[in-house]
Formats: sequence, C-alpha cells, structure tokens
Amino acid sequence: MFGERPYAAVSTAELAQRAGVARGLINHYFGNKRDLYLAVVRRMVTLPRQDKVSIPDGTPSERVDAIVGWLLDTIAEHGTTWVKVTSHEGVGDDPEVQQILDQADDAAAERMLVMIGRADLADSAPLRALVLAYAGLVKVAGREWITRATLTRAQVHQLLADTLLTMITVTIPSVLITEPALTVETGER
Repeated sequence: MFGERPYAAVSTAELAQRAGVARGLINHYFGNKRDLYLAVVRRMVTLPRQDKVSIPDGTPSERVDAIVGWLLDTIAEHGTTWVKVTSHEGVGDDPEVQQILDQADDAAAERMLVMIGRADLADSAPLRALVLAYAGLVKVAGREWITRATLTRAQVHQLLADTLLTMITVTIPSVLITEPALTVETGER
C-alpha cells in the first residue's frame, strides 16, 4: 500500500484490513504506522545476502552483465514500493528514514565494490562516492522503468551495464592514477 499511495494516505486500519489481521496486531508488532513504514523501508533497501548472489568469473563485461541483472531482479521484486522508498516519496524529509537510506547506500557501495572485484577499495572515500553516484543512477533509471515506463528493462540494463563497465575499466583506474597519494583509510591526501 505504501507503494501505491503516499504515506499520509495510508491508514493503519486499511493496512490491517488488507493484511487480514486486526489493527491491534499491527500495533502490537510495529507500534504505529510510522514504525511499520520504517520496517518497510528497511526491508526494501536490505540487500540479499552475499552468498545468494552468483557473480560469474569471466570478462569484466560478463561480470557487469550479471551484476546489473541481479540489481534489476531486486528492483523488479519490490516494484513501486522500492521506487517510493528509495526516492524519498514516502514520509518526506524524515531523518530516521534518511539514516536508513544512507546506511543502505553505504552497504550497497561496499557490496558493489566487492562484486566488481575491488573490495580493497571499500575504505576509499572518493571511490565509494563514485559507486554512490552510480547508485543514484540506478534509482532514477529504476523509477523511469518501474513507475514512468519511459524506459524498458532492456534499456535500463544497457544503460547501467555500460556505465558500470566504464566505471570499472576507465573511471576507477583513472581515479587511482590521478590520486596516488590517496589514503585508503581516510580518503585524504
């Protein structure tokens, strides 16, 4: 329901009715509507466990294709709810929601660096920032595909794969060369 309508337009009574439970049961397990929404946000942005993701050995292009396929499968699984949660359309400028989203972005950046075979760069602030910028593209492209239907899944896959492959083969090596005094721990020179 949070994916179908704005947060304020969803009532606890409606949530309970759709779930087929008494309203008191939602209050018992989640406290109130906001706490339930925060649980939904956490669920939408929690990545599957690393052991559930199979990234093949092979060329960088094959690895990227598998990574992007996995990303799009994850987005498709949650659809419009994922779009609403990751684009701040939920409860607006809520610091607790923002904290959950920031933590999820950090975890996703670290996971992406592991998946592209560069876990050694996870503590580099500039390289994490590059991956976070890519995550922004994933969110916008996901919205254009899922809710606006201005892009197809195949078009989103191509966009994200081309961008990620360029990051891996051009951008990250370039940053590493141009920032030789960059310390991995602090991201400072």
